[in-house]
Amino acid sequence: MPTDLERLLKIIEQKLDWGESNTWQSRDFDNLNQRIFDETGVSLSASTLRRVWGRVEYKHLPSGTTLDTLAKFGGYESWRVFTKTQTISVAPVSNVTEKVPPAFPVHKTPWLKIAAASIIIVAASLTAIFAFKKAPVKAAATAYSFSVNRVSSEIPNSVIFTYDATAAIEDSIYIQQSWDPTTRTAVDKAMHKHSSIYYEPGFYHAKLVVGKNVVKEYPLLIPTGGWLGMISNKPVPIYLEPNEFVHKDSLQMPLAVITKNNIPLEPMLPQIKFYNVGNFTPVPLEDFAFTVDVKNEYKVGSGVCQRAAVALITDQSPIIIPLSALGCVSDLMLLNAGQMVSGKKTDLSGFGVDFSNWAQVSCKSANGKIEYRINGKLAYEGPQPAKSVKIVGVGFMFQGTGAVKNIHLNSKGTSVFRAF
Repeated sequence: MPTDLERLLKIIEQKLDWGESNTWQSRDFDNLNQRIFDETGVSLSASTLRRVWGRVEYKHLPSGTTLDTLAKFGGYESWRVFTKTQTISVAPVSNVTEKVPPAFPVHKTPWLKIAAASIIIVAASLTAIFAFKKAPVKAAATAYSFSVNRVSSEIPNSVIFTYDATAAIEDSIYIQQSWDPTTRTAVDKAMHKHSSIYYEPGFYHAKLVVGKNVVKEYPLLIPTGGWLGMISNKPVPIYLEPNEFVHKDSLQMPLAVITKNNIPLEPMLPQIKFYNVGNFTPVPLEDFAFTVDVKNEYKVGSGVCQRAAVALITDQSPIIIPLSALGCVSDLMLLNAGQMVSGKKTDLSGFGVDFSNWAQVSCKSANGKIEYRINGKLAYEGPQPAKSVKIVGVGFMFQGTGAVKNIHLNSKGTSVFRAF
């Protein structure tokens, strides 16, 4: 029977969708180190991850910090919470399926089979009866209330959540800032107020979670006052002054801006981001066209893949268009307004570019689909969402330094947002 750790590693492998872990290369463990750090704020070295996955012989158990971090990355609050869920789900199965010892020759005494079966049936019936009598009725979603209030229009932005979960039969009540379960915080069922800080702009769907169920959601726009530039950092990003990245004809962050903030470039490059959210009329995905020129300007050390991404932030799931050097397209992940497309299972080679020149990225709605083009060439097309979705902002991400220019967003042939 697999151990709790083996089960957790399998959950993480399914989340990553990188194939069997015994085929992972060194760069995969490096990438996993970055993914874990981005989601949890804790850095587990690639060598630690290799030991955990059994690629390096190591006879000791992982540390508590390592186990907690892996559990959080796997979608659980902590290692203890994860192991409790395994105890609950596994113990009953082992009791039912436990084999009769060979010294008990059931196959030679049919009446024992009948007696054993009768006992099991009676026990199961009694259990079901008592469980039915004792099981409390869960409250309907209408028994809960949940609302959100922004305290300002600046970044970072504190919000006040007002909730009522007193109808819950469970004691496990959480408020989750977004889709990401690592942003989940336990709250007191008897209380009605909770506050959180949003460090990045965007359109979020805050959630009231009771037990394992989302009972209420609330849409929340966190806007920017024009262009916002930042260097990713845990727990608080480094926010930049406009004159450090906004120029006359482009958005561009020189390497000197990163180094002067004492951000190391190795072993893992920092991620820089540019945002403009909530500053133009929302554009429906049913009829839009978007183009931009981007360039990743760093190709040293761990920045050899020159990863970059263009994001159209919507009131639902965003569009995220990935870019990289051609040799790294296997690791790319395209998000097509709710549809995740992996470079492991789909040919995303069209998103591999030569960043010695500007790369033109464009996407538009056409005949019920969204077309993605790189330098004018079709790279991918995916289905347009069935429900109404509106673009409310744009974002650009680079591993290392990067630049952006010629930003155009049109709706029904009319220009809605232009910059540089």
